[in-house]
Amino acid sequence: MTGALIRISLKDADNALAPLAGYIARANDKLGLFENIGASVTTSTQHRFETSKAPDGSPWPPSLRVKKHGGFTLRLTARLMRSITYQASSDNVEIGTNVVYAAIHQFGGPINKAARTAVLHFKTNSKTGQSRFAKPNKADRARKAEIGAHTITMPVRAFLGLDDDDEREILSIAEQWLAGENGAAA
Repeated sequence: MTGALIRISLKDADNALAPLAGYIARANDKLGLFENIGASVTTSTQHRFETSKAPDGSPWPPSLRVKKHGGFTLRLTARLMRSITYQASSDNVEIGTNVVYAAIHQFGGPINKAARTAVLHFKTNSKTGQSRFAKPNKADRARKAEIGAHTITMPVRAFLGLDDDDEREILSIAEQWLAGENGAAA
């Protein structure tokens, strides 16, 4: 080369480049990053069932059961809440549920019910003489009834999604993971 030249060499290149090698290794295998994000977003999603709020912060419309008897919407058995899980790979993470009725709660929409015949079970209160609906094994009488076709509109009760706190937490997880913290190999 003609003109001017400067040459820089590292006498102990392996030690100088070792931190960079850690970054490169983590960038090539992001499974740990996506597992940490999945665990965090799963916890956040389950927390929404405790606050009854969507990712955008809007409150869930209370269910008819909650309006009549109290309790919490979407938490009678907590099956949906407990089913939230994640699957991580080295390319992404998916957070969701395999519960069949999850989609109608997440997105809302119509539920078309066909006409049918049902058996209604009743129990008479011995003190008041009034009849109430009862479970079949508690009933003292039953009656067939025709139920016409009808549509029920389920309101949106979004539970999947990212809120502002989730986005900040994901950035923090990514920074810690890239730095080799949180159990990631350095």
